[in-house]
Amino acid sequence: MFGCLVAGRLVQAAPQQVAEDKFVFDLPDYENINHVVVFMLGTLPFPEGMGGSVYFCYPDQSGMAVWQLLGFVTNEKPSAIFKISGLKSGKGSQHPFGAMNLPQTPTVAQIGISVELLESLAQQTPVANAAVSSVDSFTEFTQKMLDNFYNFASSFAVSQAQMTPNPSEAFIPASVVLKW
Repeated sequence: MFGCLVAGRLVQAAPQQVAEDKFVFDLPDYENINHVVVFMLGTLPFPEGMGGSVYFCYPDQSGMAVWQLLGFVTNEKPSAIFKISGLKSGKGSQHPFGAMNLPQTPTVAQIGISVELLESLAQQTPVANAAVSSVDSFTEFTQKMLDNFYNFASSFAVSQAQMTPNPSEAFIPASVVLKW
């Protein structure tokens, strides 16, 4: 029903079923993973009104499992890309895998999928920074560059009372740069 893909690795298409409505994929050497793709194989859709919450689990320093909600997949949204590289230092959240005794080793993380009602999926809040930006890298670079330019230019701002006349220098109001 589900697949999991990490760049540079083989596709995992056979999750371990740990309960009737819960599945997990092992992610060995998770410290070197930046993004994970979770997708439906297309062989079996979710039952009507159901979808799957996607969780990331990694062992903390004491070896305890830390689960974080990444997002979801549904029949209408059968795949999703999640950024997990920045999540390894965050806090865990409530999850449906709590009562299960899933084995954890220090270098293996897990992706968990819990089949739930669509209404409950809509009420869940994924961990921040898990979703991959949909803006292309050039646009993102340009936005950051212009923000940086404005911050730099506005650091030299002075009021009209503080200005000393200098006929060889042109002054551009900050409002013009901001409007642009």
